[in-house]
Amino acid sequence: MTIAVTAQDASQKDQRRHDKYDRLVTAAQSVPKLKVAVAHPCDPASLSAVFEAAGLDLIEPILVGPKAKITAAAEALGKNVSQMRIVETPHSHAAAEKAVELVKAGEAEALMKGSLHTDELMGAVVRREGGLRTARRISHCFVMDVPGHDTALIITDAAVNIAPTLEDKIHIVQNAIDLARAMRVDPVRVAILSAMETVNPKVPSTIEAAALCKMADRGQITGGILDGPLALDNAIDLGAARIKKIQSPVAGQANVLVVPDLEAGNMLAKSLTFLADADAAGIVLGARVPIVLTSRADSTITRLASCAVASLVADAQRKQLSIPEV
Repeated sequence: MTIAVTAQDASQKDQRRHDKYDRLVTAAQSVPKLKVAVAHPCDPASLSAVFEAAGLDLIEPILVGPKAKITAAAEALGKNVSQMRIVETPHSHAAAEKAVELVKAGEAEALMKGSLHTDELMGAVVRREGGLRTARRISHCFVMDVPGHDTALIITDAAVNIAPTLEDKIHIVQNAIDLARAMRVDPVRVAILSAMETVNPKVPSTIEAAALCKMADRGQITGGILDGPLALDNAIDLGAARIKKIQSPVAGQANVLVVPDLEAGNMLAKSLTFLADADAAGIVLGARVPIVLTSRADSTITRLASCAVASLVADAQRKQLSIPEV
């Protein structure tokens, strides 16, 4: 009896935790299915994410890699890939290159990482000849579902840009704002994080935060409300912001957190994951199409949320392309 009750309680807790991701999946189901090239989905973990997302009508996958390995991985799951399109390649490196080619040919609207190293996929993406570069700096966003926090938190950049310059941060911030808007967040409140909420010449991140806010005032960054520098507590907690007497439309209610560098972002995201039991969906932005980087350790709902976010971003891009130029 005790075991049954404990399991039931855990199930109820799990359901509460994922309300924010559930809303993302529901929103993504209202837009056209995302045509996604999945690079080298040759193990059960990566292929199961494809079946899960396809089963919810989030994606229309193109499986790119060695057909025999893909088929074997599907059989290990008790699944059949005969109804899915498979593009044969001999190995993971070729799979990454072919997936990028499918995007460039207009046959796919997004990329999804399978069982290959992230460096292999991103190497094909950022290649100067034949890659998917744009004028934007490529950056990563975590979309975090934190228990007890009312809204999803976007944290950037905790995975791609190690020590971003001020110029890099302009792109990182704009990518995150565009993501939030694609996720139908309104208004987008961006906190530029540092260790303190005052500008201190001895702390470079505070000066860059102030510069980014002034750039937003001048229209160099658009679509969101920026404030910074802000410490983490007064960025997300209204009580902490009031104690510090910070009057701002962002302080205490930020939904986008821009970290000073990758180390800070990585520690923040992992602290929330392992100490606050948060989930972390992830997406790479700034390339021609959104890129889903799933991990074997990701839960089912996290993988689905990553696909849902990519679908919403791709739909926003479709709508932009459908607007005629003046």
